[in-house]
Parts: sequence; C-alpha cells; structure tokens
Amino acid sequence: MENQGILLYIGIALVVLLILWYIWTVNNLIAKRNRVKQCRSGICVALKQRNDMIPNLVAVVKSYMGHENETLLRITELRSRTFQPSQESEQIRTGAELSSLLSRLQLSVEDYPELKANEQFHRLQTSIEDMELQLQAIRRTYNAAVTDYNNFIEMFPSSIVARQQNHHQEELIDIPEAEQRNVDVSELLKRV
Repeated sequence: MENQGILLYIGIALVVLLILWYIWTVNNLIAKRNRVKQCRSGICVALKQRNDMIPNLVAVVKSYMGHENETLLRITELRSRTFQPSQESEQIRTGAELSSLLSRLQLSVEDYPELKANEQFHRLQTSIEDMELQLQAIRRTYNAAVTDYNNFIEMFPSSIVARQQNHHQEELIDIPEAEQRNVDVSELLKRV
C-alpha cells in the first residue's frame, strides 16, 4: 500500500515535470520565432533608411556622371521595388542586390575627382556606408537568430513540440553567387 502511494507521487511528479517542460518549450519556441521576426523587421527598417538616402545620392551623382546612367537607373529601379508591398524576404533580396550596386557605384565615382570632393556627396556616401555596415551586422544577427530557432525546431525532444505547434524552419540570408566571386583587382586598377 505504501509502495503504491510512492509510485503515485512519482507518477504525479513526472506528469507535472512533463507539463512544465512542455510549457517551457512552447514559450522558448515562441521567443525564438519572435526574435527571428524582430531581426527580419530590423533589416527592413535599415533598408528603408538606406533607401530614403539613395535619391539624394543619385541626384548628386547624376550631376557629375551623365554617361554612366545604367548603374544609377538600376539603383533607382531596385529602390522603387523595395517600396512596393511584397514579402520581407523579397525586400531583403532586393536590398542585397542594391548593396552590391552601391559598391559598384563607389568604383565608378573614383573616375570623378570633383564628385569625390563634393561635400554633400561625401556626407551621403558616409551615411550610406554606415548604413551598409549596420545592415551587415543586422544580417549576421538575423542569421544567428534563425540558426538558433532552426536548431531548437530540429533537436529532440523540442522537435516534437515544434511539430505539434506547427513551427517551420526559417531561411538564412544567402549571398548571391555573383557577390561571392573573387574581385579581379587588376580589372579595378585599369579603371584608375
């Protein structure tokens, strides 16, 4: 009789521990998912801030670089696409392409010493470079949050709760293949 009472208490304790573990796991999944959403939103906010600066930069550069409109037109087109209602992942992809075009624009600017000396251009360029550094940091933070969330979803035993609560893996930010290629320094030096 006494053994049955002990077994009952052990059983109740195990059920209580299992319920507490389940609640803790659900709350952890929610917190990790919300962290991913927060980081994704942070990227979108930084892209918006950078995109607000781009028209000013393009206007200053246009006054000096009349014949190099291809890069400027593409920058303007991508900037306008980021304001259209679309999924955050599409905005993030467009923002990555815009980042690569801005660096290409920087190389084109090297051919215009009078533009490089322009104070307004210099301020805008510095602001956009700062924003690019912030975007890089936010992207790294986002990828870390996604990895943490995805690990929690995949690892046993939390994977059981994640599957039941309908949690799905998030995508990491990938760098397009074109941006992963090595830079041909000799080609860059020919421009100077």
